[in-house]
Amino acid sequence: MKKLVAALLLLTLAGCSTGLRIDRSHPSANHDNRIQFVVLHYTNASLDRSLALLTHGEVSSHYLIGDGPAKVYQLVDESRRAWHAGDSQWDGRTWLNSSSIGIEIVNPGFTDTPTGRVWYPYSEAQVQSLIALLKDIVQRNGINPRYIIGHSDIAPARKLDPGPLFPWKRLADAGLGVWPDARAVAQQQARFTASLPSILWYQQQLARFGYAIEQTGELDVTTRQVLETFQMRFRPQRFDGVPDAQTAAMLQVLNSKR
Repeated sequence: MKKLVAALLLLTLAGCSTGLRIDRSHPSANHDNRIQFVVLHYTNASLDRSLALLTHGEVSSHYLIGDGPAKVYQLVDESRRAWHAGDSQWDGRTWLNSSSIGIEIVNPGFTDTPTGRVWYPYSEAQVQSLIALLKDIVQRNGINPRYIIGHSDIAPARKLDPGPLFPWKRLADAGLGVWPDARAVAQQQARFTASLPSILWYQQQLARFGYAIEQTGELDVTTRQVLETFQMRFRPQRFDGVPDAQTAAMLQVLNSKR
């Protein structure tokens, strides 16, 4: 019996001698939340198909908002990285999967017809569910409302979602985003109508707002794509990629608030 007790004591001492001891008495004040962005998407698929793709496919998202009823599904824990953003960039940060929460909304996206592209609206129930979900996420994670963005914002060459019928102003009115003041835009538009800024100016202002765009000074394909994306979000009535006075005014007003 004495030999058994001695053997157990030796094993205990051996475990203590090799065990890892961590001193946690000096916590650093230099840190913040991993989650910096919320990226909004439409699924371009039905609810059943969306659930299948987001749970067993190659892509994933933290949340999915259904259609009729607008039930909110959590598919990935917020502490884990979901595969929803892909090759992406916003405000100098790249590959946003690692720093964002993804929210997918069941919506067909669009259909191309002989008379043009038809976009599909979001239901009132979906909008209300989204606003409630965003308020909860933003409050818990301390996310800057400027960093509630669309998939098209972070990948303008590849993506169109959440599309021109997404209610960005409704979100901004709820404190969940940004929107240019109409009176200030009208004042600035009168000035820019008299003299349009250079293409380089547009590129600089788009980059300041957050878009990834090279400062080439040329109205190249990428610049048109980014302009279209910006217009689709803030002027959905016409998003043609043309660097006009109204677009300049909206950029000026939005960036003046940064």
